[in-house]
Amino acid sequence: MYAELVMINLGPGMREEAERVADALAPIYKTMSGYKGVMFFGDIETGEYGSLSMWTSKQDAEALAGAVKLRLIQTAGKIPKKGPSTRRIFKIYKIYQPKA
Repeated sequence: MYAELVMINLGPGMREEAERVADALAPIYKTMSGYKGVMFFGDIETGEYGSLSMWTSKQDAEALAGAVKLRLIQTAGKIPKKGPSTRRIFKIYKIYQPKA
């Protein structure tokens, strides 16, 4: 399994915009081959937002960028960014579940 981490800094006061982008992208994730789940998160004070998604294969994770590109431009293209975005794909070697 693979995880894709995407981070972007929109700056303070951009929570509504970040949520709008997440709402627009979430349905696309669900249609993708190998999709296992996604979490959207953020720091309201600093304006850093991101997503962590899980995929069956590295190819599935890599395919997401092309699938969401147009929707991302349409939804977030006019939102000013406070720096470059980061996108990384990691192999999941273990999912740790603490003992109760």
